[in-house]
Amino acid sequence: MGHYVGIDVSLELSSVCVVEGRGKIVKEAKVASEPEALVYFLKELGFPVNRIGFEAVPSVDEAPRSGS
Repeated sequence: MGHYVGIDVSLELSSVCVVEGRGKIVKEAKVASEPEALVYFLKELGFPVNRIGFEAVPSVDEAPRSGS
C-alpha cells in the first residue's frame, strides 16, 4: 500500500498531510516553505512516497487587486 502527500504551499509555512493508500492520515505538519525543509521532512518519513500534490493559490494579500 502506498503513501501520498498533499502540500498546501504558503509564503512562510506549508501545511503537509501524509496519507496511506486507504486515506488514513499518517502525519500532519507545518513545514517551512523552503525546498530544503520540505525535502528533509519527506526523507524523515522513513518510507517511500508514491505521489505528491501541491496546492499553491494566491492568498487575499497576494492576489492582484482590481484597478492596480
